[in-house]
Amino acid sequence: MTTVEIELKFPISDTATFESRLTSLGFHLDTPRTFENNTLYDTPARTLREQGQILRIRQYGDQWVLTHKARPLNESETPAQYKHRVETETLLADGSATATILAQLGYEPVFRYEKWRAEWSDSVGHLVLDETPIGNYAELEGPIEWIDRTLELLGIDPAICITQSYGKLFLAWKESSGSPAGHLTFADVLGQPV
Repeated sequence: MTTVEIELKFPISDTATFESRLTSLGFHLDTPRTFENNTLYDTPARTLREQGQILRIRQYGDQWVLTHKARPLNESETPAQYKHRVETETLLADGSATATILAQLGYEPVFRYEKWRAEWSDSVGHLVLDETPIGNYAELEGPIEWIDRTLELLGIDPAICITQSYGKLFLAWKESSGSPAGHLTFADVLGQPV
């Protein structure tokens, strides 16, 4: 399935308080807190990264998903403060076999990131709450008007919203912390595997 996603992230300091407000705002829990393991693939020359694309295998609970993301042709039509990507995803019967296929096609694993994710939605958009080794973030995905209205309802200052990927957030964290971690995993960052 291919969709165009428009999204924003923002940091959350108190996940329990944040989640307790969602029901009163009309959100319902779609997926309770579930562990997620992501591996990004690229060529040895990092061709996909240069083109602003990602190729990812995600294990989310018992489910495996292959995802490709790219910049849309009409990217200039979406205001810069929102992340705007064309996303194509498909469920996988066997994530390990798909990883082998990607390797045989010349793609190699280049970055891993882990998080605990809870998924919420209302009648219009989607909200996820991610607990990562470098902090907690919420992400809103939906129409721009819905994102803006939801930020206001949640009392979130748009000035703290970000569009960076977890890879870019990790690199910024590494630079500011001086950490030698190679991946955004609980073992690399915190020294404790999940």
